[in-house]
Amino acid sequence: MTDAQHNGDLYLPSDPEILKQQNHYLDLLYDFNQTRPTELDRRQALLKELFGDIGEGCYIEPPFHANWGGHHVHFGNHIYANFNFTAVDDTHIYIGDHTMIGPNVTIATAGHPILPKLREKEYQYNLPVHIGKNCWLGAGVIILPGITLGDNVVVGAGSVVTKDLPDNVVAVGNPCKVLRKVSERDRKMYAHGRAIDWQKLSE
Repeated sequence: MTDAQHNGDLYLPSDPEILKQQNHYLDLLYDFNQTRPTELDRRQALLKELFGDIGEGCYIEPPFHANWGGHHVHFGNHIYANFNFTAVDDTHIYIGDHTMIGPNVTIATAGHPILPKLREKEYQYNLPVHIGKNCWLGAGVIILPGITLGDNVVVGAGSVVTKDLPDNVVAVGNPCKVLRKVSERDRKMYAHGRAIDWQKLSE
């Protein structure tokens, strides 16, 4: 593994030493994706081998896709990722506690230069992604390299996040833009005019 892989410099991902390490984690990822729904203990053991860090109470629905099998992914506690979560984890992805990841979400750290001559030579660069605590990424969200999301961010389904998002906002679209702040209204209504009955819930 070269320093360039993690410092944003251009490098060649086809380096034999890089591929040797990468394939080790891809073999483990293959094993994870072949597990049966009842093999929960085995899944958890494999995730601990695969991930850079994985906290308590995390769950990933197979199939899970990752360039490095999740080796550069760092999960906090109580994170849920639905089917077809794709982590282009050529460098580090950090995700905070209690974040929810919808189906078919892609978080990418890898990019390629615009100059055709460099792409012909297969150069690549990587920029880390940081996602705060208690975020919700809707179905089909794409997060591009180098992006930072604050805490308590909701990203609407199908959005493409091209710029950083601050704490406590709802953001949607392609490119993704802030729609509104999380507000007192959200303590009263949860969806489509439906009221939250706090007497039935534990805060």
